[in-house]
Amino acid sequence: MAGKTYEEINAKIRRGEAVVVTANEVIDIARDIGVKKAAEKIDVVTTGTFGIMCSSGAFLNFWHTKPKMKMQHIWLDDVPAYGGVAAVDCYLGATELPAGDPGNAHYPGHFRHGGGHVIEALVAGRPVHLRADAYGTDCYPRRSYEQTLTLADIRQAFLFSPRNCYQNYNVATNCSDRTVYTYMGVLKPHMGNVHYSSAGQLSPLLNDPYYRTIGIGTHIFLGGGEGFVAWPGTQHAPDDPRNARGIPLGGAGTLAVIGDLKQMDARFVRGVSLTGYGVSLMIGIGIPIPILDEEALYYTTVTDVEISAPLCDYGPDGYPTGEPCTLGYVTMAELKSGEIEFEGRRIRTAPLSSYSKAVEIAETLKGWIAAGRFTLGQPSRLLPTDEKFSGGCA
Repeated sequence: MAGKTYEEINAKIRRGEAVVVTANEVIDIARDIGVKKAAEKIDVVTTGTFGIMCSSGAFLNFWHTKPKMKMQHIWLDDVPAYGGVAAVDCYLGATELPAGDPGNAHYPGHFRHGGGHVIEALVAGRPVHLRADAYGTDCYPRRSYEQTLTLADIRQAFLFSPRNCYQNYNVATNCSDRTVYTYMGVLKPHMGNVHYSSAGQLSPLLNDPYYRTIGIGTHIFLGGGEGFVAWPGTQHAPDDPRNARGIPLGGAGTLAVIGDLKQMDARFVRGVSLTGYGVSLMIGIGIPIPILDEEALYYTTVTDVEISAPLCDYGPDGYPTGEPCTLGYVTMAELKSGEIEFEGRRIRTAPLSSYSKAVEIAETLKGWIAAGRFTLGQPSRLLPTDEKFSGGCA
């Protein structure tokens, strides 16, 4: 087939003529009419994921106080934010905890709230208490300030996450003889349970495994609003081994993303507490895959049976040591079934991500595009397919 361009697809979107399907729907369509005909018919395939994304946070800019103040130390609902940016700018990290929280990494307690919960509260329109102090200067003489505010009272607020949307991810279990408390949840001894976090065949980067359409400037669904891919995410490792379908057998690609917090919806931005570990933030991300050619369509037909992830031991002798801890590989289809078989044992599985929310995100993005309110963003530079990357000229 002759290739399509972004301009051609966007023109169809604006006219309300684009054919848009989700990554779940395209599988059956391609099975019925073949990849070639499906690629000719379909213009965009939408994806979605909703899971815990620890490397997240928000930049906030407050209005200047009277007299003016250079905020040095900043707390939002007693959660510290980093103030070493400018006078009234700060960065609030999703995993930051208040100093008085009783939970810590050595105690299996419940962490009440942290940065992720404050970000959720802001998006939901709930009041948050701001407290700040400063050392005072001639141009910024004020030394302390307190105010209860909402997101509407903040001058600018945008989510900026250095690492979201892992392409693939570890499946966690625990081979030791004691319960362990991890960012993958509470894992029972002697492989008593298995946890995973992936939308599988709906997951954005698994539908474009070689990043043929995703890069800096890609227009995305982010937290219920619109956002963009800003850069390859930290720990982007596209050289991970891949199976015959192109699916990486490790974490592989990641994304740095950015979007206006004031456009977002708290249903897709949720603070979470992880017993014995800490706090984080669940974020909904959906990426449209333009069907530029037959190859692009082929990659979006990946199924859960074809997606394998490493089963890793998160017990004391496994993941924490920094040494290889992979016990084998399991498919997403097995994980979603509710149990896997390992060395003759049946082990129950549970997701830390929400597949129903991922479906909702893909469907919502499909609706936006079909209605002409969301067009594709052609990347100014694609994600690197090796670990070398420069934002300058090629």
